[in-house]
Amino acid sequence: MTNTFSRRGFLTATAALAASTALPRMGRAQEHARQLIVATRTIEVNGKAASVYGIAGPAGRQGLILDPGERFKLTLENTLDVETIIHWHGQIPPNIQDGVPDLPRPMLVPGETRDYDFEPLAGTHWMHSHVPIQEMNLLAAPLIVRSREDIAEDRQEVVMFLHDFSFKDPQAILDEITQGAGHANMDHGSPSGLEQGSMPMDHGGMDMGQMSLRDMNDMSTMAMDLNDFNFDAYLVNDRTLDDPEVVQVERGGRVKLRIINASSATSYWIDTGMDGRLVAVDGHKVAPLTGNRFGLAMGQRLDIDLNLPSAARAFPILALREGERERTGLILAPNEAVVSKMSNLSEASSGAFDVDLSQEGRLQAVNPLRERAVSNSQMVMLDGSMSPYEWTIDGRGWGNHAPIVAKSGERVELMFHNMSMMGHPMHLHGHAFQVVGVNARRLSGAVRDTVYVPPMASVTIAMDAGEAARWMLHCHHMPHLSTGMMTEFRVES
Repeated sequence: MTNTFSRRGFLTATAALAASTALPRMGRAQEHARQLIVATRTIEVNGKAASVYGIAGPAGRQGLILDPGERFKLTLENTLDVETIIHWHGQIPPNIQDGVPDLPRPMLVPGETRDYDFEPLAGTHWMHSHVPIQEMNLLAAPLIVRSREDIAEDRQEVVMFLHDFSFKDPQAILDEITQGAGHANMDHGSPSGLEQGSMPMDHGGMDMGQMSLRDMNDMSTMAMDLNDFNFDAYLVNDRTLDDPEVVQVERGGRVKLRIINASSATSYWIDTGMDGRLVAVDGHKVAPLTGNRFGLAMGQRLDIDLNLPSAARAFPILALREGERERTGLILAPNEAVVSKMSNLSEASSGAFDVDLSQEGRLQAVNPLRERAVSNSQMVMLDGSMSPYEWTIDGRGWGNHAPIVAKSGERVELMFHNMSMMGHPMHLHGHAFQVVGVNARRLSGAVRDTVYVPPMASVTIAMDAGEAARWMLHCHHMPHLSTGMMTEFRVES
């Protein structure tokens, strides 16, 4: 069996060309530096043309696939008419190559090129602009670093790159949301049996250290805000279910789904329609978890292994918008299968994503952090409200933030405590961390770079502080980030 990246709609327009993206040649790894081009492109959504951004790699395909053992050695060119900068999400480059505006390098001006060279982490990762309105305009792409184990597994690899999309200008979307128009008339969704809509709360007088578990559980049953904007479409590899990508597979074939949530403000449930095994999150292996529905928040990734039935039928792989009926996806189909038309709407709304941290709590790292004493333990408070639309870390927004300080090499634990009624996918640059606590329970959880913290919940992460530098720590919900929900993890020598 041949390993292929079958991404017809995402990489090319034809199945023949998709078949030509076969297993990378092992001897090609160090021949030359790759080139990535940030450019404007046109896609079709719901029968209408849309001008969006993109990151074109070899042969003009969106994104980059690196061979086992290949360095991340490339030249990035900005052909846009605006400044931009690209962050290599999930990678741990030298800080100067991390890709954050002015920290430490400025954005690339139009026409500028910049070189990058570092040893990459294997796994399912991605790259995106670190300017929120640009990421909302699809300035993002997959970054897949294959390992020798991937080659030995002999699975057909299929990338699912998720996006929420609007024909509106991203800045107009942010203006609507922050001024209340984006969410004032929405059915925000809530867990089954809970009142829908939001409930403004003032947490300023609460002493979290004196709150009991019962107090927190009671608070967690208050109404949640799951979504704050209705996008025009939800995409997998630039396409909706009206015209989905159809990936040719073998009957009884073995498939690895590499699923990347590049959406700006949407979490999803992945419905495989059959039992699969979740084998990695955020590019890091976990003890296999069997199921047919797995969730992921913005910035997170899932690797799911499927052993397809031998039946000559199509297998839809769906992404269900959290708390709503909208869905997107792609179709796995052998040659002789009939591919039926599918609706962009499910019959019923999906539930809230991991509100009780049950999925996170079941994940176990295959390669956990080594045991050592914690020398730096801090609580990080997450808060905010829908009206006024303000989101903070430790009560402060970016520019007025208080850095979280650590020393290079020390074991650090951060407890994210979410006192708001929205969930926050918290992403840390320059580090991989391990989830070691959910609410009051300790565990040897997944190694990640982005962890979801539900409303009125806490998640504790541990890491060894890396390069002495200023590393960003922020919510990966773009409207939250754009309104200040970012701080820095300042590592000192």
